[in-house]
Amino acid sequence: MSDAFVAVLDWIAVLCLLAGATLSFVASVGLIRFPDLLSRMHTAAKPQVLGLLLVLVGIGLRLMPVETGIFTVGMLVVVGLFQVITVPVAAHIAARVGYRTGRIDEDLLVTDELFDRLEREKRAEEARPARPPQE
Repeated sequence: MSDAFVAVLDWIAVLCLLAGATLSFVASVGLIRFPDLLSRMHTAAKPQVLGLLLVLVGIGLRLMPVETGIFTVGMLVVVGLFQVITVPVAAHIAARVGYRTGRIDEDLLVTDELFDRLEREKRAEEARPARPPQE
C-alpha cells in the first residue's frame, strides 16, 4: 500500500478511536449521573457497545496495512460480534430482575407493559386447577 493511503487510514483510525473513547466516557458518566436503574441500563448498553465497536474499527484500520500474525482483524470482528449479541441480552435480563425485585422507580415510567403482562400471567396461573400431588 502507498504511504498516503496508510496515512489516511491512520487518521480515520485515530478519529474512530477518539469517538469510541468519547462514547465510552459519556456512558460511564451516565452510569453515575442518571437517577434510576432503567436509565443507567440504557446508558450502559447503547453507547458502550457503539463506543467499543468504534474502537475496534479504529484498531482494525490501524492493523490492516501491517497485518501481524498474532492479533488479526478477524479476532476484532469476533469480539465485536459477541458484544453486539451479549450486551443487550444481559442488560435486558438485569432490567427485568430489577423490575421484579422492586428496584424500578415507577414514578419515572411512562408506560409499564411488563406489569400488564405479569398480571395476565398471574391471573391465568390462578385460574388453572391445582394438580394432584404425584406419587
